[in-house]
Amino acid sequence: MVKAVVGANWGDEGKGKITDMMAENADIIVRFQGGANAGHTIVNKYGKFALHTLPSGVFYDHTTSVIGNGVALNIPVLAAEIESIVTKDVPTPKILISDRAQMVMPYHILFDQYEEERLGGRSFGSTKSGIAPFYSDKYAKIGFQVNELFDEVALKEKLVRVCETKNILLEHLYHKPLLNPDELFDELMKWKEMVAPYVCDVSTYLWNALKEGKDILLEGQLGTLKDPDHGIYPMVTSSSTLAGYGAVGAGVPPYEIKQVVTVSKAYSSAVGAGAFVSEIFGEEADELRRRGGDGGEYGATTGRPRRMGWYDCVASKYGCRLQGTTDVAFTVLDVLGYLDEIPVCVGYEIDGEVTTEFPTTGKLEKAKPVLEVLPGWKSDIRGIKKYEDLPENCRKYVEFIEEQIGFPITMVSNGPGRDDIIFREKK
Repeated sequence: MVKAVVGANWGDEGKGKITDMMAENADIIVRFQGGANAGHTIVNKYGKFALHTLPSGVFYDHTTSVIGNGVALNIPVLAAEIESIVTKDVPTPKILISDRAQMVMPYHILFDQYEEERLGGRSFGSTKSGIAPFYSDKYAKIGFQVNELFDEVALKEKLVRVCETKNILLEHLYHKPLLNPDELFDELMKWKEMVAPYVCDVSTYLWNALKEGKDILLEGQLGTLKDPDHGIYPMVTSSSTLAGYGAVGAGVPPYEIKQVVTVSKAYSSAVGAGAFVSEIFGEEADELRRRGGDGGEYGATTGRPRRMGWYDCVASKYGCRLQGTTDVAFTVLDVLGYLDEIPVCVGYEIDGEVTTEFPTTGKLEKAKPVLEVLPGWKSDIRGIKKYEDLPENCRKYVEFIEEQIGFPITMVSNGPGRDDIIFREKK
C-alpha cells in the first residue's frame, strides 16, 4: 500500500513531523520531487534536525529511505546531511538512490544566483539552490542522471558539449567566469564515490516491495500553491508538488496510492514572493512569527522570516482538492492559544464580487480577504491527547475550518514533538 504526505498550501505546513510520525508504520519512505531548496524540520529523541534531501523517516532503523527519480539531487548536500545525522548518534540510515535521478550540477547553483542578480527587483525570490536551472536542463534534455557517472567516456564527451552552450550565456549574458569541463569531471568523480553504495533501480525495487505487501510512504515537498501547473504561477517551484506526481517521481503505479494525507497549518505562512491573500503585517505578523512553529517561523533552508497570514479556507480547499486528499493533518494549532479572537479567510473579494474558488494568478493579485472572526481559547493546549479534551472554542475552530474546506481533519498537531498529535475520527 502506498500513502502520500503532501502540503495544501505554500509549503512549511509541518509535513516533516507528519511524515516522521507515519514512518513508524512504514517500510519505505520515498522523496519523489524537489530538491534541497526546502527543508523539513523534525524534533525527536536525537534532537532537532532540518532535512533538505533525506526523507523524514531516516530516524527509524526499520525503514529504507529512497531518493526517487523525480528529485533534484544535490549530492554534496545529501552526503553532508547523512554525516550530520550520524554524528548526532542517529543509526546510519538505509538509503537508496534512483539511478534515474538527475543531479543538480555545480553550475545550476551559479546560474540560479546570476539570474536572480540579473533580474534584480523582478526576481522570483529563489532560494538560489539551482532548482529552476536544473529542471530547465532536465526538460531541455541536457541534464545528467546519476547512472551517467558510471560511464566516464560518455560523461566527458557530454560535459564538453554542455559546457559549450553554458559558456555562451556566461560570457555574453552574465559576464561571469567560464566553465571548465575537466574540472567538472573531476568533481563528478568525487560525487560518484559518495553515491556509489546507494544507487539502484528504484522503480523495480518499489514494484517488488509492493508485491511483497510492504507499506510505502511518499513524501512531498512544498505544497499545492507552489505547483507549476496549479499554483501561483510564476511564483512557484519547478517540479509538481501534487500527490499524483508521486507515482511519476517514485516510479509506482498511480492506483497504488490509497491514502493522501494533506498537511495544512492552523494559520498561514509562506517563504518567497507571490500572491498571499490572507497575509498580515507589522506587529500582528511579528507576534505570530515569534510564537509560530518550534522556535519561530523562519525558513528551514534559508533562515528567511516567513510571511504570515490567517488561515485561508479558499486556498486550502483548493489545495486539498488538487491533492486528492483523504485526510487533513492540521498542524501548529497550539500556537494560536494567545489570541482573544482569530480571523479566518473564508472568501476572496475580486472586483466587487466574492468567490470561494481559488482563481488564476492575475485575479489572485487583486483579491482582498473576506474574514470571519472566531473566538480564541486563550490557553495552552500542548500535552492534550484526546480531541474532546481540547477547549470548546478550539474544537469549534477546527470544525469550522473542516466545514469550510470540505475535507476531514483526522489529525491535529498540538506541539513540535513526534507524539504531540491528536487523532480524530472521520464523521
